Amino acid sequence: MTAGRSSAQRRLLELVAGARVFDLGRPLRNGMAQSPNHPAFRHCLDRRHGDRVRADGGSAAADLISLGCHVGTHVDALAHVSHQGRLHGGADAFEAQSGGVFESLGIHRLAPFAGRGVLLDAAAHLGLDCCPGGYEIGPGDLEAAAEAQGTPLEPGDAVLIRTGWGRWADDPARYLGRDTGVPGVGEEGARWLADRGARLAGSDTIAFEVIAPGAGHARLPAHRVLLVEAGVNIVEALELEELSRSGCREFLFVLAHLNVHGATGAPARPLAIVAADSGP
Repeated sequence: MTAGRSSAQRRLLELVAGARVFDLGRPLRNGMAQSPNHPAFRHCLDRRHGDRVRADGGSAAADLISLGCHVGTHVDALAHVSHQGRLHGGADAFEAQSGGVFESLGIHRLAPFAGRGVLLDAAAHLGLDCCPGGYEIGPGDLEAAAEAQGTPLEPGDAVLIRTGWGRWADDPARYLGRDTGVPGVGEEGARWLADRGARLAGSDTIAFEVIAPGAGHARLPAHRVLLVEAGVNIVEALELEELSRSGCREFLFVLAHLNVHGATGAPARPLAIVAADSGP
């Protein structure tokens, strides 16, 4: 390591040592809110203290977990959605899934991300604690929020959109919003994000995009635009309330997901890192 690099590394470590870290991942627990389209999260103790006791009196407990790859805070692979039989780049979806894994567009192809993150606080910009159920966040909302915050988007950004709906995460029926609908980004909003070069797009809801009352997941055009057409991975079920309250709208975003080879998505625990001297 050269002296210059050593100095740069020291500066980086000094910045990180004084930084504030926001955990944007939700806890995984039995009964948590999730899409009904995916296998539920299940945690149990497989071995309890006292089941086996060593000669020296020691004992250990151990667990089992099972879950779908799109449960809890997670990131979608480009293989997750197809349109008219085609995946991103025109790949044949049926051929791509042969063998039971997606070799070319699986989540293992998404490298860990560490770069600029921007929180577009749609609810706050509208003067609301929470966007109404079924509210469609369009290009006008996104552009106005970015301008008001002084955080214009740059190519390669991770763009996180707060609807405020995350406050209902501990109330599964309300969070799913089957009767009320769920706020989120619409088709044109997704296109706006893609056109500005977003590398990742995420939100505090299960489906990322707007869900009309009573419609369920019958149509997901924002997924088509981002995953299939633009190649932008989607992060869902983020915890954005504390970050919003802090006033931080620009930060270092770190996303490291489970590296499940060939999977259509994976659980993740994203972080927003803010320098100690950063203000609203």
